Amino acid sequence: MPKQDTASRQFQRKISEFCDVRIAPVASKRVLENIRPYLASLIIYRKSPPLSNGRIDWTTIAEACGIEHEMTAELKRQLRPGLDAIIRWLKTPPALEEVPRPKPTTGPSKSDQRAQGATTRATRNPGRMGSAETSRPSDKAQLGPQPKPIQEFPDPLFDAIEDPVSFQDALVYHMRRFGDSYWQLYRATVRLGETFDHKTLLSWIQGERAPGSIASLEILKRIEHRYRLTEGYFKEKLPHQSRSLHRHDLGDIAPAERRRLAWHLPDDFASLPFAKRNEILDWVRRVIISGSTDYRRYQAVAIRQRYAIRFPGVTYGGGSSSPRTLLPATAAERHVEEPFEDPDLLSDVVDAPPRLAMEMADLIRFKTSTLTAIGFQRNGVWGEETASQKIEHLGLMFGALAASPAGVVKGRGVPLSQLTFGLLVFPGVWDWYLQWREQRRGFYTRWEEDMLMVAMALTRAEVGWIRQHPELLKNVKPIEGLIEPEEIEAASRDWHGACDAFHRHAANRSREVQRVMRVHRDPFEPIMCVLEAESPLAEYRKITDEILKRMPDEDRYPRPAAEAIRSFLMLRLGLHLGLRQKNLRQLLVCPRGHFPTSERRLEDLKRGELRWSERDHGWEVLIPSVAFKNSGSSFFGQKPFRLVLPDLLDLYKYLDAYIDRHRGVLLGCAHDPGTLFVKTVKTTSTDASYDQTTFYEAWRLAIQRYGIYNPYTGRGAIKGLLPHGPHNIRDVLATHILKQTGSYEQASYAIQDTPDVVQQHYGRFLPQDKAALAARILNQVWEAA
Repeated sequence: MPKQDTASRQFQRKISEFCDVRIAPVASKRVLENIRPYLASLIIYRKSPPLSNGRIDWTTIAEACGIEHEMTAELKRQLRPGLDAIIRWLKTPPALEEVPRPKPTTGPSKSDQRAQGATTRATRNPGRMGSAETSRPSDKAQLGPQPKPIQEFPDPLFDAIEDPVSFQDALVYHMRRFGDSYWQLYRATVRLGETFDHKTLLSWIQGERAPGSIASLEILKRIEHRYRLTEGYFKEKLPHQSRSLHRHDLGDIAPAERRRLAWHLPDDFASLPFAKRNEILDWVRRVIISGSTDYRRYQAVAIRQRYAIRFPGVTYGGGSSSPRTLLPATAAERHVEEPFEDPDLLSDVVDAPPRLAMEMADLIRFKTSTLTAIGFQRNGVWGEETASQKIEHLGLMFGALAASPAGVVKGRGVPLSQLTFGLLVFPGVWDWYLQWREQRRGFYTRWEEDMLMVAMALTRAEVGWIRQHPELLKNVKPIEGLIEPEEIEAASRDWHGACDAFHRHAANRSREVQRVMRVHRDPFEPIMCVLEAESPLAEYRKITDEILKRMPDEDRYPRPAAEAIRSFLMLRLGLHLGLRQKNLRQLLVCPRGHFPTSERRLEDLKRGELRWSERDHGWEVLIPSVAFKNSGSSFFGQKPFRLVLPDLLDLYKYLDAYIDRHRGVLLGCAHDPGTLFVKTVKTTSTDASYDQTTFYEAWRLAIQRYGIYNPYTGRGAIKGLLPHGPHNIRDVLATHILKQTGSYEQASYAIQDTPDVVQQHYGRFLPQDKAALAARILNQVWEAA
């Protein structure tokens, strides 16, 4: 496939302008934004619009654009000049004008009979399918002979000595074996009263369309039965193996959930008993859609109880090119790798009052600015992710204090006007909040200990932000049961003494929580079946094999193919690099033949880049150490991370294809953010860059579709796997090396960390393998004897 040249890009812009002028006035915004990338893909792939008998095939175009019900006559009239322009640009013969044709009644019309004759000739000589003789009707064509009598099992004209790879070739080959024309096959397989269109079968034979509905697969089964082929013979040759069938009977389930469920339902779902269908739906919802862990079930309930204080005006600069607004969007306890967004549940989240918002803004400036303001001291700087997390966690605390005691949250009911950071130096406030969280969850977790550590840092001698702002006390008012007037008066007399007293109190509470805290969200639970395997890396790699196995046909389905390649590369690069989500998501790309970004510029951006290395003749990943969360770790030693990707199992082949072709299909006409991984640009999301939430969702979707084994469909790579995010890839790599070598140091190299961190997080997976590692060495003596 040729790369896009200047002429191609210029013509794409002209077609985009054509859509704005001709399509926008007669179509909805959704239709416009579906047609625009479709026309762009025709230009990128240099592919002519689909034709049927020399005329534009509007049905195929509508299906490809997802606008089957919106393809009106007026839209066709306005769209045709654009399609004609593409045909002329490709220098192919022009499409014929539309001519009204009568609909068939009891048998095929003249045009259909001519097509029947063409199909009959094609089945006798399949090498001529698609030529001008078979695709265009002749004005002098005569009616063919009367159809042959229908036989349930016709005798083959010759033995099957070939097994064509593609669906179209296989169908034409077996029709030729049994001497069937398209009309004869239609009469033999479609029953009276059924609405299956004979033109659909003809489109399969001509390679213009492929089966994709429940009714179409039923027809395929009948053809297999007629030709005495194994069940599923044709289905296994379809060009889009991972495509979900449409028109499942799902009752009153909402359309959005229908789309999610359709991927994971068996083809014969509609014919199953009612109890079996409910069993399948329950399993898909519980295992694939939500993930059946204790923490997931708790989170599903907690996320519906919104109570956070939001800080929409608080921004940070950090190392970003522009400030970002930080919003604690949910009140449920979220892990940084598992973001949830649900706009319908945001109604109970309130904006911070102006005074509290200004205090938070001052704290963020203090902890993120390059230089500390004159007269202040600090210890350590917050990065972007840390600042976002602290704002969210503090927003949850203030939200709990402000929530009504009579509501489902059962908060403390502190008026918004009384919320201030000055409250955080009083032990009664913290004791109430810790106990409130323990009552909600049922036990203490690491989360409470981390909050106490934040409180200790804010009140630490000389460098604590709260300690350096005694004026915060002016806004504190007594709260019955939490803060007595005597405590406020004592703090006003000796502010530093009050901070010291709270610092000691928080340290004592932290030690007490550490003794009793439990792990609620086990980060290894979704991938435990992988980590317990003898070779975790080989087990997880099965997902990438499953993606390739079900890869759609690139020529017929350019966008689904691009999305599949993107999922494949996400997982492959994750397995080779062991990067955190942020570093993988923000990885830039420099195509071959372009000048790579300088290392200093990458340091300013705090991002890495994938570029072609002429010295090593391979794709190289270069990431400055400042881009990593643990940039001060001894692993880096202030040197950049550099790794040349190995060209194993056609990795370079898929990388080149993605960068040259697929990435452009995903982008469409949207602005290129320069990152390797880009979103599929649609009407609802014109920004092609991933953020933390959308990248997590993209990874999780790949696991749902290709990773989790589905016993009802037979699809999916790994039994027992549950939905998870990109951070778990580091768990797979570290555990694999521990199991193979028993070395914390070598495992730390795979995830750019220190042996101490690896031992702390992954030590539990080594004890059962230590004896085996030692025995492997000792047994060599006995084997030698």
